[in-house]
Amino acid sequence: MQRQVPAPVTGSGAPSRPSTTGGEEPGEETFRESPESPESPESRDSLESQESQESQESQESQESQESQDSLESQEPPGPQESPEPKEPAPAGAKNGTGTETASGADTGAAPASGTGVTSASGTVPAPGSGSDSAAGTAPAPGPGTAPALGTAPAAGTGTTSGTGTASGTVPAPGSGPGTTSATSTAPTPTKPRPLTPLAPLRSPDALNLLPLLLAAALWAWALPRIDFRNIAEFGLLDRFPLTFYASLAVLTGGFVLTLRRAGTAPLWPATYCAAMLFALKAPPAILYDNVRYAWASKHDAIISRLLDQGTVHPGTELSGGMSAYDQWPGFFSLDAALVRAFGVDAAASFINWAPVALGLLTVPVLILVYRTFSDDWRLVWTGVWIFQLANWVGQDYLSPQGFSYLLYLTVFAVVVRHFVLPGSAGPLRDRSTLDPAASAVPPPTTTRQRAIAVLILLPVIATINASHQLTPIMLCATLFALCLTRRYRNIGLLVTSGLVMLAWNLTMGRELFLETLGTLREKAGDLLANSRPGFAGDPTGPGPELVGSANVLMVLSLGGLAVAAVLLRRKLARSALPLVLAAAAPLPMFAVNDYGGEMVFRVYLFGLPGSAFFAAAALVPAAGAASRAATAARRVAAVALPVTLLAMLAGFLPSYYGKEGMHYAPPGETALTRRAFDRAPEGSLFLAATGAFPDAYYRYDRYERWFFTEQEVDENLRMLKDPASYLAGGIPEGKPAYVLLTRTQGEAVIGEGYLPAGGFDRLRAALKRSPLFEVVEENEYGLVLRHRPAGGG
Repeated sequence: MQRQVPAPVTGSGAPSRPSTTGGEEPGEETFRESPESPESPESRDSLESQESQESQESQESQESQESQDSLESQEPPGPQESPEPKEPAPAGAKNGTGTETASGADTGAAPASGTGVTSASGTVPAPGSGSDSAAGTAPAPGPGTAPALGTAPAAGTGTTSGTGTASGTVPAPGSGPGTTSATSTAPTPTKPRPLTPLAPLRSPDALNLLPLLLAAALWAWALPRIDFRNIAEFGLLDRFPLTFYASLAVLTGGFVLTLRRAGTAPLWPATYCAAMLFALKAPPAILYDNVRYAWASKHDAIISRLLDQGTVHPGTELSGGMSAYDQWPGFFSLDAALVRAFGVDAAASFINWAPVALGLLTVPVLILVYRTFSDDWRLVWTGVWIFQLANWVGQDYLSPQGFSYLLYLTVFAVVVRHFVLPGSAGPLRDRSTLDPAASAVPPPTTTRQRAIAVLILLPVIATINASHQLTPIMLCATLFALCLTRRYRNIGLLVTSGLVMLAWNLTMGRELFLETLGTLREKAGDLLANSRPGFAGDPTGPGPELVGSANVLMVLSLGGLAVAAVLLRRKLARSALPLVLAAAAPLPMFAVNDYGGEMVFRVYLFGLPGSAFFAAAALVPAAGAASRAATAARRVAAVALPVTLLAMLAGFLPSYYGKEGMHYAPPGETALTRRAFDRAPEGSLFLAATGAFPDAYYRYDRYERWFFTEQEVDENLRMLKDPASYLAGGIPEGKPAYVLLTRTQGEAVIGEGYLPAGGFDRLRAALKRSPLFEVVEENEYGLVLRHRPAGGG
């Protein structure tokens, strides 16, 4: 017999590599350390001795023939074999190299090379070929597999199909030479292992889907049980069922779970972000039988007037500052076109869906911005999630601010992705100098490419200027801040944006622009007054006070997390410097104007994208780092992330829904308001405590308005001493005048701090008693009085 030298055994699969994040790609594992990867098996040649090779070959050949005879005579045909007998092929046929190979029906013989792997036809595959894995590995018994007795697993996984049964014993690593043997005993055929009913539920997609379905079921059950028609002093907070809060908590937990595979399955975090946005802001759109938010009602009146008259009148003076909407009509023209396109009577039919629509449109723009500065999908989606929870300022309703803010983010996304100057990145494209979660700086663009980009952005910038007064200023401030870096020093874009803003302010918006310039001498530099929220004093009542506290805590928590990330992750802050500058760019606005008591909210809103990104960076540590500090950070973040997200959710709800008593008015109150306007002569003066009630601007171009509590607190206290005389003294002689007091106004003056607790009820009672006014209509929704001029009439 010719001496056979066994070929070295090699694995067919790709060599394993160490994992940095628990066996997943960087960014998939949330905060877990990865196990060490197994080392590759040693060569089988080192386990066999050359001195015993000839005796082993002889023994294997003899036992293989005996095993074949035994199997053919004893074992019944397998489920896929023909019951007819087959002609046995000669065992131990030699190939061209002198190596013996098994073939034909020789299914019971152990491979001579010691691989322990049997193919479907009994042919022993060459080492490393086909789908069979590394030699020296025997598969576990299963349906259609040949069990190997006494096998020791190696790095590869051998796969055996068919019905043949191999009983060859594969030596474990470290066993002595000559241990490979075959027995003639035929083992009992194995039965297919049944799948357990819970097996599909253990898949990653099922684990991501189950919280989503549970949250949807809880939310759907709670929705019709929200008692929005009986809103008390805490808004909707005590009107939401517990199942509503449970659904939001389940969504938060499910979102955290999806971050484990955010790099390979980004669809799941996106689905949870959309679900949370819908769960938070869709209830008013589904439930309310009236327009939510008094300012949305005002915008509905502006759109209706534009549809009725077909044009704007920028030079016409209107009371209540309504002339400004004719001077910046871009947003309302778009809504008028939507009303025509949808075939509805007014924007009120879709106005409550604006927060959901604008929120969904904002998400892809934020992703573009965040992906510019980070390759870690966990960080990107956490930033989007935090942005949604921190966007409680109420500017995402159907408003010029909400629309122009979306365009502002679009311009910012284009700039940071396509306006990088050549040669300005320096080491920020070297991975060794970057934070593990950071992206390299985008490729630079030429002067010609940037000029074309400016032309493309020009219509967007013009639309911003045609829609809103403040957003163009914020855009120029952000572009100026970016110019402080060499990377984004694009003077041409900044000059273009400034010229478009100046051109609009000196033409269409000239009257309001000049009026605003006149107030700068009084308000410029007064940081405390310009940063004060609202017109007057502090809110009164448990609900408004809770809202104020929640607002402060939200600002402090978001700012604290963002500052901590900037200080602790300096490499990330260096590469994402444009986001730092964009978050800080609105701050100088405090030194310019108070913007009607809303500057603090607008500064917060425009600084939110950068703040949310770095707040997420504080909660999502970099993946792959193996130091003790990195390990500790991941362990802390595993707890801090869900806890912080739940805390921010708890802060969002009172901030957004805590004053719902002044945002929702029943249809009966709207009907009372419209009857009051319709019965009054055109040109009449309407007095109301505040303009924060639905249809306060109904037919606003035909009547004048005086919201008499929207002034300093000291003046309101003086008014409460004799309300009738105070109001009668402000009515021009001979002008028809009416006082309109509604239930929503009573909530608003308390929530905004215009009047002290109980002040609205005292005002109403005093006017009813006064001979200077007579009651025209009174019901559960409000009171309408008519002024009696001196001398009767």
